[in-house]
Amino acid sequence: MTEPVPDRGNLGGAFLALLLRDIRLVYRRSGEWVNPLLFFLIVTTLFPLGVGPGTETLAAIGPGVIWVAALLAAMLSLDNLFRSDFQDGSLEQLVMTHHPLPVLVMAKVLAHWLTTGVPIILLAPLLAMMLQMPGSSVPVLMASLLLGTPILSLLGAIGVALTVGLPRGGVLLALLVLPLYIPTLIFAARATELAAVGLPAGPSLSLLGAMLTLALVLVPFGIATALRISLN
Repeated sequence: MTEPVPDRGNLGGAFLALLLRDIRLVYRRSGEWVNPLLFFLIVTTLFPLGVGPGTETLAAIGPGVIWVAALLAAMLSLDNLFRSDFQDGSLEQLVMTHHPLPVLVMAKVLAHWLTTGVPIILLAPLLAMMLQMPGSSVPVLMASLLLGTPILSLLGAIGVALTVGLPRGGVLLALLVLPLYIPTLIFAARATELAAVGLPAGPSLSLLGAMLTLALVLVPFGIATALRISLN
């Protein structure tokens, strides 16, 4: 069951109403937030079974394993970002409302991050301990996820907006989105690896922060344009 797109008088009210509406819908359809989280847990726990229990090996591959699992879990949850609204006509209402579309799509992306990215960030310390990662690297891992997972939601939303009208857009979505994720994956995993060996991770985290700022400024306009193209 879906809800109508809020169209309140002021922009702040519409943003908040749309954010709360999407969070309610995600938790009503529990599979949308439980499945990516289970996927993240299962993929991360499979690696020690495959490479063995060696402490040094697990600690070395830990940052990359957690980040690849987080990336794939985020992508797994993207397909529902606009699709249900597209199927019931709510997306067309959203595009036709008098409020700026880039601001409204930010509410939907924020709801996606709150229901997908935040649980991954909260689970990361537990998985880091399982992978024998040094304690000094865990805060940096969480900082990299805090900066990087919103970028995954923002860039992924462009791919979803472009493929929302296609009947089987899942493979195309992966082909569009995965190359865009590569810089985030490199800098985030690198920051955690540097912290694990006692080297400063500040430059890599600063680059992630700059990428997030750039994405917050530019990507909502790209998502809005992609949605208009898909609906026309």
